[in-house]
Amino acid sequence: MRLVQLSVPAGKRETVRDVLEEEGIPYVETDETSDREYEAVIYMPLPAGMVESTLDTLEARGVSEGAYTVVISAETVISEQFDALEDGDEDDAVESSRISRQELQAEAVSLTPPFSVYVLMTVVSAVVATAGLLLDSPAVVVGSMVIAPLIGPALGASVGSVIDDNELLLESVKYQALGVGLAIAAAAAFAWLVRLGNVVPPGLVIAEVGEIEERLTPDLLSLAVALGAGVAGVVSIATGISVALVGVMIAAALIPPAAAAGIAIAWGEPAAAIGSTVLVFVNVLSVNLAGLITLWYLGYRPERLFQRDRAFRRVRKQVVGLVVVVLVFSTFLGAITYGDFTAATFEEDARGEAETLLATEEYAAYELIDIEVRLDDNFPFRSPERVVVTIGGPPDAAPVGIAAELEARISAHTDAPVAVEVRYVAVISIEGAESEAVSSASVDEAVSSAPPDSTTAMGAATLSGIVATTPPSDRGPTADR
Repeated sequence: MRLVQLSVPAGKRETVRDVLEEEGIPYVETDETSDREYEAVIYMPLPAGMVESTLDTLEARGVSEGAYTVVISAETVISEQFDALEDGDEDDAVESSRISRQELQAEAVSLTPPFSVYVLMTVVSAVVATAGLLLDSPAVVVGSMVIAPLIGPALGASVGSVIDDNELLLESVKYQALGVGLAIAAAAAFAWLVRLGNVVPPGLVIAEVGEIEERLTPDLLSLAVALGAGVAGVVSIATGISVALVGVMIAAALIPPAAAAGIAIAWGEPAAAIGSTVLVFVNVLSVNLAGLITLWYLGYRPERLFQRDRAFRRVRKQVVGLVVVVLVFSTFLGAITYGDFTAATFEEDARGEAETLLATEEYAAYELIDIEVRLDDNFPFRSPERVVVTIGGPPDAAPVGIAAELEARISAHTDAPVAVEVRYVAVISIEGAESEAVSSASVDEAVSSAPPDSTTAMGAATLSGIVATTPPSDRGPTADR
C-alpha cells in the first residue's frame, strides 16, 4: 500500500475532493500556508495498484499541472473505508499487484548507480568472476554476481521503451553496452596478468577447467536463464519486491560468460571465446526481450494517449527485432547443443560396442572398467578426437588384437577419424578378494613415449599394465601390434 501526499495548487481543491469522493478514496486534508502556490495538502492511503489510475484521473481533471506529489510506501492502514477500497482493487489481480508507472520509472532510475560507481563495480565483478573461473570455484563465481550492478540498465531499457522515456532508454542501452565491453576487457586484462605472472600453472588448459569449459560451449538451456531473469526482474520491480536476488540472476547470465570470453582471449584462443561472447550478447538481448513483453503484459503504458500509439509501435518493432536476433543466435547455440548431443551419443555407442565385444566368449575373462571420449579443441563446435578404453583382466594376459577390433567397431559410429586407445589393467585376486591396480604414472609415461600405433607393456612383480593405441583411420584395416 502507498500513502500519496498531494500538494493541491490554488483553485484545485474542490476538483481534488470531487475525484476522491467519486472513487471512494479516504483522505485527510490540511491547509497549506507556507507557499501561496498551494492551498492545501491532501494525504490519501491507496493500494499500490490504484496509485497510477488515481494520479491519471487527477491529471485528466487538470490537477497535476503545478501539483507536487510524493508517494510513500505505507506499512499499515487501519480504516474500514480503506479495507473496502482494497477489496475492490483486488478484482483485477494484475492491476492490484503492480506499482504505478511513476514509481516504476523512479525505481528503474534508482537501480542504475552513478557512472563512476557502475564502471568500478563492473570491473571488480568481472575480475572476481575471472578468479573464480580460474580457481574452478562456483562460490567465488556466485560472489561476483552479487556485486555486479547490471540489473538497473538491463531493466531500465525495457521500462524506458514501454513508458516512452527516451532518456532512460538511451542511457540504459549505453550502460549495457559499456558493461559488457568493460566486463570482457577487464577479465582479459586480469587473466593476462595472472598468466604472465605464473599465478596459475603454465600448462593450464582452460578447456579442462569445469567452470570455464561449460561457458566456452554454451547450449540452448542458457537461454532459459536469461529469459527467466528478464521476467523475474520486471515482475520484482513492478510489484515492489526486493530485486537484489533477481539482480544476481541477471548477473549470472552475463558476468561469468563475459569472464570466460576474457580468459580465452588472454590465453590466445579467440576461437574459444566465440561461444561465450555469443552467450553474453544473446543473454543481454533475451533479458531485454523478456522485460519488454512482461511490462506490456502487466499493463504499463505511457502517460498521454498520443504517446501510447508511438510507444506501441516502438515496442512492437523492438520485440520483433529482438526475436529475430535471438533466434539467429539461438541457431548458433542450437548447433553447439547438437554437437554436444552427438558427442554424448557417440560415447554411449562406444561404450555399447566395448561391452558387446567383451561379452563374447573370446574375451569372457576381461571386463570394461572405464571408457572416456576426449573432444578436440575446435571451439565452439567440438567433436570426438580420441576414445580411451580401460579394460581389466588377468595379469600377463593382455588381449591381443582387441585394440583393432574396438577401433573398427567404434569408428563405424562416426564419419570423422577417431583414435582408439586401449589401456589394460591387471586384476589380481588377493585372499579371495579382487583388486584392480595400475600405475597411473607408468601408464601416462608409456602413452606419451610410445608411438601412436604401438603397444607398450610394463611389468612389475605381480602388476602389469598395457596400453594399445590405434591411430585415427579412414576405415582402413588396422594392424595389431
